[in-house]
Amino acid sequence: MSKYLAYPFLYDNSNDLRCDYEIFTDEISSTIGLLRAFVNNEELKNELTQINDLVYHMNASLRTKVSVTKEELLWLENRTNIYQEEIKDRIDKFVVPQGCISASYAHVIRTKFKALVRLLHRHKEQGNTVDEILFDFANLFSGYFFILALKLNKDEKVDETEFVSRNYK
Repeated sequence: MSKYLAYPFLYDNSNDLRCDYEIFTDEISSTIGLLRAFVNNEELKNELTQINDLVYHMNASLRTKVSVTKEELLWLENRTNIYQEEIKDRIDKFVVPQGCISASYAHVIRTKFKALVRLLHRHKEQGNTVDEILFDFANLFSGYFFILALKLNKDEKVDETEFVSRNYK
């Protein structure tokens, strides 16, 4: 084991996904911080800070206890619904994940949360207990960042590009 150990659980058994979960939530949080650097709206910057706090509260949930709450989940759902109403004219099609820099980062974060759901699912499949609120948060965060990407493109006057699949018609 390296004397320069970056994180105390890095050498845990490879079947134990808790460290992977913690590293991944840290990566997501760092990417949210990067997105925040490209946002000019102070209210949204503050909101992204709150969201980052929630992601870090989720971080230790598999190893210690779940500290995110139903009230926080409802707050996130409310924020998502507000933005969804604002961009309702843009949400009726499948879009290519692109646009302005901030929207593009929001799309990246969206996909990371979907991968987080998969990681949580694998952890649960291994016979571990995973509180359903963690699945709710990870899924809702994915939706939030999708809606946010469309809002950010709208705010920057960037049109969405529809994607028409050859596979799903």
